[in-house]
Amino acid sequence: MSLFALTYPTFNPVLIEIGPLAIRWYALAYIFGILFVWWYAARLVSNPKLWGPDGSPVTRKHLGDFVIWATVGIIAGGRLFYVFVYDFPQFRADPISVFQLWEGGMSFHGAFLGVVIALLLFAWRKRLPLWSLVDVVAAGVPLTLFFGRIANFINGELWGRVSDAPWAMAFPAATAENLAAGLPPDATRHPSQLYEAFLEGAVVFTILCILIYRFKALRRPGVVSAVFAIGYGTARIIGEFFREPDVQLGFISGGVTMGQILSVPMVIAGIILLVWTTRRHRATAAAE
Repeated sequence: MSLFALTYPTFNPVLIEIGPLAIRWYALAYIFGILFVWWYAARLVSNPKLWGPDGSPVTRKHLGDFVIWATVGIIAGGRLFYVFVYDFPQFRADPISVFQLWEGGMSFHGAFLGVVIALLLFAWRKRLPLWSLVDVVAAGVPLTLFFGRIANFINGELWGRVSDAPWAMAFPAATAENLAAGLPPDATRHPSQLYEAFLEGAVVFTILCILIYRFKALRRPGVVSAVFAIGYGTARIIGEFFREPDVQLGFISGGVTMGQILSVPMVIAGIILLVWTTRRHRATAAAE
C-alpha cells in the first residue's frame, strides 16, 4: 500500500430520497447523458456551417422522436447484455434481478448494440440516411460516458487493480474482495473510473469536436461514427489494463479481460468503416 495514498471520498450513492423514491447518481448520469446527446445533436443539425449546401438531412424533430427509441435501446441492451454476458449465474439464481437497475450492472457494449438497433430501425422507418443520423448521435456519446464513469466513482464500484501509485485509493466496497485475495483490507487501487472518464469521455469527445468543427467531418457521413468506435474501443482497451475485472468473470485468458475482448471488434469495425467511408467520399468527389 502506498504511504501517501489518497483517501477515497465516500459519497452517498443516493442524491435525493423522498419517502420510497430515491434518485441515485447512477440513474442521473444516464438521464443527463441521454438529454445531453439530444441537446448536442440538435445543435449540430441546426448549424448550417457544418453541413454541405443541402444542410442536415436530420432535423431537430427527428432527434426529439428518437430520444425514446434510444432510451429503450440503452436500458434494454445495456442491462440484458450485462446479465447474460457478465453475470448470468446471478440471473439464473434470481431472475427478477434483471429488473433491479438501481443496483447497477449495465454494459456499455450492450447499450451500444441496443442503440445501434434503434438507429437502424428509426432510420429505416423515417427514411433517413443512416450514417448522418449515427454521426450526430455518436458525437455526444463520449461525454455521457464521462458522466457515467464519474457516477461509477461516486458509487465506489468498478475500481482498479491493486497499486501503490501515489494517487491510488482504498475503496471501502473492495474490502471483501481484498480479503478473499489475501490482501490487506485497505489495499489501495487505481481509481480506474477516473482514467476511463478521461480517456473514453474527455479525450474521445475532444477528437470528435476537432473533426466536426475544424475538418467538417459531418459532410462525410460515417467518419464521426468510425472514429468514435475506434476511439472508444482503444480507450476501453487501455483502461482495462488498470481496471479490476468483474469478480464473477476474472481474467479470460492470459490477462485479457472481457472488456478488452468486446472492444476489439469495435476498433476493427471502426477501421473498416473509416476506410470504406473515405474511399466512397473520394470516389464521389472525383466523379463531380
